[in-house]
Amino acid sequence: MPVTILAIESSCDDTSVAVIRDGYILSNLIANQGVHLSFGGVVPELASRAHQANIVPVTDQALKKAGVQISDIDAVAFTRGPGLLGSLLVGTSFAKGLALAMSIPLIEVNHLQAHILVHFILDKNKENRIPSFPFLCLLVSGGHTQIIVMKNHLEIEIIGNTIDDAAGEAFDKCGKLMGFGYPAGPAIDELAGLGNPYTFHFSKPYVKDLDFSFSGLKTSFLYFLRDRLKGENDFIEKNKTDLCASLQHTIVSILMSKLIKASEKTRITEIGIAGGVSANSGLRKAITAEAVKRNWSIFIPPLVYTTDNAAMIGITGYYKYLRGDFTDQDVAPVARF
Repeated sequence: MPVTILAIESSCDDTSVAVIRDGYILSNLIANQGVHLSFGGVVPELASRAHQANIVPVTDQALKKAGVQISDIDAVAFTRGPGLLGSLLVGTSFAKGLALAMSIPLIEVNHLQAHILVHFILDKNKENRIPSFPFLCLLVSGGHTQIIVMKNHLEIEIIGNTIDDAAGEAFDKCGKLMGFGYPAGPAIDELAGLGNPYTFHFSKPYVKDLDFSFSGLKTSFLYFLRDRLKGENDFIEKNKTDLCASLQHTIVSILMSKLIKASEKTRITEIGIAGGVSANSGLRKAITAEAVKRNWSIFIPPLVYTTDNAAMIGITGYYKYLRGDFTDQDVAPVARF
């Protein structure tokens, strides 16, 4: 019998619902929240209210696009955390209510683990290629930067973590200093392709083992701009492409140096990237180049699976369903695991 999972993702400011059947994606819809753009970041209260307005119509459209009835659903998977508590509460409550009404299993999903499992989503319209185990993944986003070993679909080991800020936050905060809106990462990536990555040099903090640190880079970038603007008021505008290229090169270099070290230490050559920053063209080019040099088998997610999406919740829920890993109705969302 086929297994059909309805998945709900509401960890931040995107309301997403997907339908997965036997590992194959049937639909994956995302409702974005433009209300945050003028605030320079996500406003938690506004995010949770938007989720309340979006979740029912998005679910309805996801089912229609998948061509399934609500009675065809075998389980409901949802993001329990980490994320914004108010946003998570909307998705959790909706999932619990639906599972209870339908008398079907409820499956909680760790948002970070789900980001990695996008590499296992199957598409009937494409040639599918999935990693073998053990699988080494660089998970990099606005809130997290980690190196993770996947021993199987559901067993992971974090071998590297940020001790302060995440790489995505470094992109956004440095971008804000240059006058970019939120999120700044895509704009920096676009302009970086027009600049010289070796024009300026910024701090690369030394952190032992496989851990990361990006707070020093943000401080270095702030002081650099402050000093240059003292003598040249239009310095940023005149050098924006080179600034973006140099900043991106620095961040990607930090990420890749740790990933290379992790591969050498673990001797794992099945390697991927995941999370919002995995959409960055500089990071994609860098891991592709290293794969050729080091004979890695690499996995780079489609752009639609780099940001928060319910498909990743659905594929994780599918593997948890096969294992019988279900959740009770008294489950509560958690902002941090």
